[in-house]
Amino acid sequence: MATHQRAKTPRKSQARRIGAFCSILKGLELLSKSREDCWVVSSGTETDAARVKIAAIRISLARGRSMLDWHLLFMLDESTSIMPMPASRSRLPAGPSFALVIRPTLLCLAALVATASATMAQDAGAASSDLVARGRYLATAADCAACHTAPHGGTPFAGGYGIDTPLGKIFSSNITPSKNDGIGDYSEADFSRAVRDGVAKDGSHLYPAMPYTAYAKITDDDTKALYAYFMQGVQPVDHKPQKTELPFPFSIRTSMAFWNLLFLDKDRFQPQAAKSAEWNRGAYLAEALEHCSTCHTPRNAFMAEDGSAALSGGNIGSWYAPNITPDHVSGIGSWSENELSQYLKSGHVAGKAQAAGPMAEAVENSLQHLSDGDIQAMVTYLKDVKPVATGETKPRSEFGGPSVVAEATLRGLPGQADDQNGYHVFSGTCAACHQVDGQGNEHYPSLFHNTATGGDRPDNLVATILFGLTRTVGDETAYMPGFSGDAAAFTDRLSDRDVADVSNYVLTQYGNPALKVTPADVARIRDGGDKPLIVKLAPLAASVGIAAVVIVAALFAWLVARRRPKPAAA
Repeated sequence: MATHQRAKTPRKSQARRIGAFCSILKGLELLSKSREDCWVVSSGTETDAARVKIAAIRISLARGRSMLDWHLLFMLDESTSIMPMPASRSRLPAGPSFALVIRPTLLCLAALVATASATMAQDAGAASSDLVARGRYLATAADCAACHTAPHGGTPFAGGYGIDTPLGKIFSSNITPSKNDGIGDYSEADFSRAVRDGVAKDGSHLYPAMPYTAYAKITDDDTKALYAYFMQGVQPVDHKPQKTELPFPFSIRTSMAFWNLLFLDKDRFQPQAAKSAEWNRGAYLAEALEHCSTCHTPRNAFMAEDGSAALSGGNIGSWYAPNITPDHVSGIGSWSENELSQYLKSGHVAGKAQAAGPMAEAVENSLQHLSDGDIQAMVTYLKDVKPVATGETKPRSEFGGPSVVAEATLRGLPGQADDQNGYHVFSGTCAACHQVDGQGNEHYPSLFHNTATGGDRPDNLVATILFGLTRTVGDETAYMPGFSGDAAAFTDRLSDRDVADVSNYVLTQYGNPALKVTPADVARIRDGGDKPLIVKLAPLAASVGIAAVVIVAALFAWLVARRRPKPAAA
């Protein structure tokens, strides 16, 4: 044994501290009895023996014996250890070192420490796993994958999806924990600021195509869970998506700071005490995570949501998100709760509607994966919001019926007139799937009693013809090819006039005959839909800016000239 140095701290004082420690040990229940005594040896260095640190515990089970063979090594401080007492030593060592007989009470402490450590580690691991799992569900409810995953097999959350907006195409960012191209170096505070305030870690402002105006309502606990999921549950992907390049003045991201000051409500979601827990859960899902108002609420001239007409319908590029308030004519008041639940989970209700465009993405990536309880909570909330009437005289799902009149009267005609061209396009392109009488079949919906053909505007009908739809729910995929540009085979591409004519044919025969579609309407929808006033005025911004600079410069020169002293008279 190594020679022990003389203690700088009085030996009796250290012995008292170790004695107190041993008294605590002896107060524990013994797990077993052993004849092997233990001793405490201290080299007496100046440390605080009251600080007890366990350096290691090694436990082995000897086969064929009736008790555990414990090999223990404890550290009372950096110079004090507990070791088995040799049989030849029955007294404390002489000199500056000393011994304390402790007996197998150490077994109890060792078991308690080992069990506590293992339990704490398991609890911490379980807590972290539960947090990540909760974050995964929340990310699904928030529909993050729909926008942050490029179409046609893009890597989840690696960005690159081009979102068509009235301002131009906005490309989604990489939100994997990649430190090079993603959010791997984001702290939880950075993550929260981006998600709920629309400001990235580098201070740049996000565009509201990322619905942070709705995510601002997400609670602190749910933000923490989302952060845990994206940092621990998502694989990092080094991929730099295409850069968003909007025309001036929208290219100046700093301008969003002023927009946020005017229109961003940073209040977190607050449950209403007068409502049920189910209603409040539905309100939180619809208002915050699922961000329903982002699409279904009309916007003002500055592209901010008009809260006075919440959920009463809004333009989203080429598509139109209809009124989902409980108004019985304009909204979903005539829908049963079961029909609403079925639509949210599957995107299809026979004789009512089918999801296409952004709604199909929401069903595929988010809504179908929610629990039945959460779907029911959303239905409860949507059935109870303020109803908003928008002027319709008949529910959009009640228009039309099967018709074969046109088939009997127009077949064989040359197809030069508008109604004849529409029929010929329908007969050659649409009837094979939707049937001659428009009743559809098991895989394709009927064209009557269909919100796309019975609404007060033709946008969704025209957009579906132009861009088609794909919606996968479970193992089933609903598919319709598009008939415009790259979305269609060369032989199936339709001109603006063709699309207008076939739309009018469908509306007249199976839907709302009061609607009329022109080639200009088709061109508008093909080009991304209606443009708000702020976008229409954007081309003037550069000219106005230059004129303003010239005026300010001229005014400054005039003021300087006035202040310049006049020359003295001769």
